[in-house]
Amino acid sequence: MSGFYLEIARDEITVTGIDARKFLNSQLANDISGLAIGESIYSLLLEPTGKITSLVRVRCIAEDDFILDTDQGFGEITATRLSRFKIRIKCEVTTGSQIYFAFRELSAEQHIKIASQPRAMKAWRGARFEVDAVGLDPQINSEIRLGTFADYEYARVLAAWPQMDCDMTSDSIPSETGLTDVAVSFTKGCYPGQELVERMDSRGTAAPRSLRVIRATAEATAGSSVELNGNEIGRYTTVASEIALALIKRSADSSSIEIG
Repeated sequence: MSGFYLEIARDEITVTGIDARKFLNSQLANDISGLAIGESIYSLLLEPTGKITSLVRVRCIAEDDFILDTDQGFGEITATRLSRFKIRIKCEVTTGSQIYFAFRELSAEQHIKIASQPRAMKAWRGARFEVDAVGLDPQINSEIRLGTFADYEYARVLAAWPQMDCDMTSDSIPSETGLTDVAVSFTKGCYPGQELVERMDSRGTAAPRSLRVIRATAEATAGSSVELNGNEIGRYTTVASEIALALIKRSADSSSIEIG
C-alpha cells in the first residue's frame, strides 16, 4: 500500500502555568518530568480505581505549556478528570479541538521528510512510520495520496492501536489494552490508579481479557462474538475488512487466528 494521509479531528486539552509539568506528571501514568520542548509522549489518564479515563498524547510546547490530544469526545472528560485533582495548583486547563493530518503506510523516505517538519509527531508506536502533523500541507509529497477512513482503520488495526469508546472504555484497565509499554511508566512517582497497575505488574497477573489482532470472519461486526471451535472466546471491537481487534479471554488459545 502506498503512503496516504487523512484528516482526523481530535480533542485538545491545553494545560498552562508554572505548575503545569508538575501537575500533569502527578496525574498521568507515564513520566513527563523530562519531556523536552517539541517532544511528545503517550500516556493513560486513570481514575483512582485504575480504570481508564482516556488515552492522551502529551506534547511539550514550552516549559509551562502542554497540549494533550485525545480521541474526539474525550476532551471535556479528560479536562474534568484533571480539574478534579487540581487543588492549590497554579495552572489552567482549557479544551478545544484540532484537525490532525494522519500520515500512514509511509515509505522510509516519505517518513523522513514528513517527520522532520515542524509540528509533526510520532503517532501510535511509530513502528510502521506513522506520523501525525498539525498545520502541515498534506501535499508536501505528491506520492502521498488522500486515503479513506477504511484505510486508516485498517492501519490502526494492524498497529494494534485501540481507540476510546471502541476498543477500550471507562471500564477498561491498562493491562487489557496492550498500551502499558508506551503509555505507562513503572519507575515514576505516585499517580491516581497506580496501585492496580503496579500490583498486576509485580504479580505478573494477566488481565481477564486482552486486546489482540486477529483474522475476522466474513460476518464479523464490532460487538459480535469471536468464536473458535464452537466456543465463544471474546468480542470484536473493531473490524477492518479481513482483520480485527478483539478482546480475547485470558483462558482462550487464540494463536491460530492471531496476526503478528
